[in-house]
Amino acid sequence: MKKVTLLKGKDGAIRRRNPWVFSGAIRNEDEGLLDGDLVVVEDSTGERLGLGHYQNGGIRVRMLHFGAGEISIADLLRDKLAAALALRQQLGLAADPLTNAYRLVHAEGDGLPGLIVDRYASVVVLQCHSIGMYRLRQEIATALRTLLGEEVRTIYDKSAASLPERQEASDGVLLGETVTEVVVLENGRRFLVDVAGGQKTGFFLDQRENRWLLGSYAQGKSVLNAFCYTGGFSVYALLGDAAQVHSVDLSSNAIDLADGNVARNGDFTERHRSYAADVMEWLRDQADAGGYDLVIIDPPAFAKNKHKRHQAVQAYKRLNARAMQALKPGGLLFTFSCSRVVERQLFYDTVVAAGLEAGRDCRVLHHLSQGPDHPVSLYHPEGEYLKGLVLRVD
Repeated sequence: MKKVTLLKGKDGAIRRRNPWVFSGAIRNEDEGLLDGDLVVVEDSTGERLGLGHYQNGGIRVRMLHFGAGEISIADLLRDKLAAALALRQQLGLAADPLTNAYRLVHAEGDGLPGLIVDRYASVVVLQCHSIGMYRLRQEIATALRTLLGEEVRTIYDKSAASLPERQEASDGVLLGETVTEVVVLENGRRFLVDVAGGQKTGFFLDQRENRWLLGSYAQGKSVLNAFCYTGGFSVYALLGDAAQVHSVDLSSNAIDLADGNVARNGDFTERHRSYAADVMEWLRDQADAGGYDLVIIDPPAFAKNKHKRHQAVQAYKRLNARAMQALKPGGLLFTFSCSRVVERQLFYDTVVAAGLEAGRDCRVLHHLSQGPDHPVSLYHPEGEYLKGLVLRVD
């Protein structure tokens, strides 16, 4: 197996079990290394530190195994997938009669950098973010079928959009039947997941606990769900007895999906309205119209890399200021950022700036994050990507 050797003094991060080896830490790479190759990582003295996937880029190696011992990739996949399932069983998700959609593998949080596995009832979706994991997709699918058994009808690969452009990839079924849509349960709520055409793997599972919290605040309130996508927050607000819910998204396809999910959970024709509209313009108009009791701001990532971070921060500030202005005094704002490059403190500071710009007095009621089926390694805090706040806005 080919090797990557670190510079002297650059082994500390790996010894602290951080799974990322950056290009600037490397002294030497064996000739002929290709994207996705398994490599042994050694310190400057030749001591073996572990095993990882090589990929030419800023993050040069993603560690799969730490230590001097040897392990086969088949055993590694089997053991780590089994451990991931055991955690979801411990969380009560794997056998919950009211919830059959959850994240089964969360990349570094489950010791499998570059791999996302989401389970939607009888459909399992893989999304590979590294070429190494993509090259193993068939082995991963086979291991998942062995682990989960015949209750899984389909294992679907949805990696094309998440891989580097230089890697040719196409989405499709790896094992089982051709199924591209499935209706799932989340806390007893019913949602259609468009595996083939939806964003990410088809549904934002990371907001499960936050949707539940939102539902507990919704009774009797007028609610705006901005960037509504699947309508998840709208469904929870309606079942929480909100007086009125408006779902807004620029995408007409998202509006159709949200409307369908609302209808799957009851007859809310008197209390729900959906609009294909620009969120910023909608918020401005609603501020003039008197405002809402509760606003949810859950936009797509405004920055995918550090070069776009300043631009993203300015966009978050303007958006949150408008949302605050669209709230009645004493209203609640649920606001989120899923941009990895906008860290929690920066997001908090940005919302502070928004409050000052809006001229509103705000108090923090909750700090929110992704659900526990999206675990974060203690040694890799970068894995916490979803930041959220619940504010009372006076």
